[in-house]
Amino acid sequence: MAMAMYVAMWMDLERPYWALVSAVFLQVRPEAGMVLEKTVCQILGTLIGGAFAMVVLHYFHAYSGISLFCLALWTWLNSGLSSLVRRVNFIYFFAMACVTPCIIILLTMATPSAVSSQSIFDIAQSRISELIVGSVCAMLVSLILWPQRVEKVLVDHAKNTINQTMAYLSVELDPDGSHDERHKHIDDTLQSLTALSDDSSAVVFEGPDGPGKSRAATVICNKILSLIAVVQIFGRLQRNNPELLSENMMSLLTQLRNDVGLIGSLKSFDECYELAQKQRRKWSKLFQSDQLTTLEFRLCRTAQEMVADLVVILRAYRALEQGEKSTLKASGIKPHRDWLVAVTTGFRTCLVFSTGAFLWVGTGSPAAIMLMILPVIFSIMFARLAPVVVTRAIRGVLIGACFAIPVAIFYALNLIAASSGDFAILVLTLSGPLFLGLMLLSHRAFLPYGIGFCIPFVILVQPANDMSRSLSVDYTTSSALAILSGVMILYWIFKLFAGPGANWIQSRLLSVTYQDLLKIGSPGHDEDWFNARMCDRLLRLTSYEQNVTSGYRTLTDLGLTGLNLGHASMRIRRLMSGLSERSLTGLEQEWQQALAASFLAASKGDDTDRLAPVNKRIIDTLKAEGAPEENLALIDGIFTRLHYSFRRTATMIKEARA
Repeated sequence: MAMAMYVAMWMDLERPYWALVSAVFLQVRPEAGMVLEKTVCQILGTLIGGAFAMVVLHYFHAYSGISLFCLALWTWLNSGLSSLVRRVNFIYFFAMACVTPCIIILLTMATPSAVSSQSIFDIAQSRISELIVGSVCAMLVSLILWPQRVEKVLVDHAKNTINQTMAYLSVELDPDGSHDERHKHIDDTLQSLTALSDDSSAVVFEGPDGPGKSRAATVICNKILSLIAVVQIFGRLQRNNPELLSENMMSLLTQLRNDVGLIGSLKSFDECYELAQKQRRKWSKLFQSDQLTTLEFRLCRTAQEMVADLVVILRAYRALEQGEKSTLKASGIKPHRDWLVAVTTGFRTCLVFSTGAFLWVGTGSPAAIMLMILPVIFSIMFARLAPVVVTRAIRGVLIGACFAIPVAIFYALNLIAASSGDFAILVLTLSGPLFLGLMLLSHRAFLPYGIGFCIPFVILVQPANDMSRSLSVDYTTSSALAILSGVMILYWIFKLFAGPGANWIQSRLLSVTYQDLLKIGSPGHDEDWFNARMCDRLLRLTSYEQNVTSGYRTLTDLGLTGLNLGHASMRIRRLMSGLSERSLTGLEQEWQQALAASFLAASKGDDTDRLAPVNKRIIDTLKAEGAPEENLALIDGIFTRLHYSFRRTATMIKEARA
């Protein structure tokens, strides 16, 4: 930050403090790959925003109302688009593209008498230069001085994700496990899974091994979702229909539960790998038994596939940890894109901006410009968080700002006013408060407090070659009031406009899951594709239910059921492939439609068996074609298990509504 301030002041830029603000945002994740990725996003966003500002000012600099209207639409557009991406750095790109023209246009409008083509260009050039100087300096320091690497964080994320998954598998396989405990573990697993996925893109910037490590992390994420999809079969059968499982099957499930719990606690890769291979051999041996029911026959094959996925996860982790070359590939997690959410998110940010614009026009205070800048940034950055997390984050920003104001006014500005004006004195004065604020950024729990302290502190002090404005008591007090007012406006707008309700979101998420269940199995739509699309949906469903205190978590359970059905559909297609000389495509499509319709009906509490007639026709057709008994047993086992799954889901919905 000192480097950014020095370069900006040496270049005699008008407002060097924007370089410091830019540098602060890049210190949120100081790892080299993250800083490089965020720098690229920030520079691109700044240039695009600057170009938009130039266009608006070129045509409408004499019409302040039209300029503000264009900015309001621009904030709506960028905020809405930011809700369609998942990764924080990509969201930051839209935040910078949104805020840069706000800074340029509003500061130009603040002095309308001095507006000319040259002044417009100079202001745009200065603002863009200040933001780019801050980002480039932060990037250089992160790469040169005590560099931290994303790959180490990625390995820790991967280890934590695997351990969380093993803990969830252990609880899910426990017939005596509690409902609340299972959902706590799935919440933790999905959170760690998305953290691993989000950081996997940044490791690409860290040398030639980066792309391989990114692929390994993606494989871990995708295969963990496969484990989550499959393990529900065993857990729900043990809890709801234990009479369907033999003692030998129950004993093997107990051993599997103990082994996955042990894998989660061991630190040696070789020991974990050996345990997984032992489990694979046990289930393979049971699969050869001729004393199994059709359901147990299918469960044995499912357990083999689950353990095979676990082996792939461990291999991918070794490739990630040791930088080994690997041919493993999988689809990366895709963000859930809901245009209704995008429209409401954009409207909320537009409302934040419009409220600030109304107050600025009404008061005429130059300090009120902050009402249209900081709240807009925070509105975009916080939009994808769960409502309860957003409330905590904004409160943290407000508390940080409340500490920053007296420190800036009574400590920093007082010392600067009494100093000789040397750059070294300025750095020493600012270093103490900023050091403490930046320390808060290093811990996720204190991140909002750190942002809330550092950004307002820099904006209030406004270090520059000419600090006459910030040393004015009236201006600084007005700026402090504007910052606090902006954060409080943001808080209440988030409270009043939280977006579509849980029931509406549930309906839309179930609808897109239904559509995916119709598509899965067609060319280009396999389990990896389905996993990649379901992860963000599951995370959204769990985030909506984090405050639920009742015994039911129906949204999460429905999402997990949908994930499981996609995998069951692909297994049926693979088993039916090659069993008949004539094409079964029409029958497969009919079954697929019945499966998706049964899921949608069960989500509404309807337990009508829509699959039974199609199931019977499939079995009869395959028998007539002379299909092997082993394949028929596996297919019939899946049909039986799906019957119990839909019945359980419908019963759960009915009980939740009672």
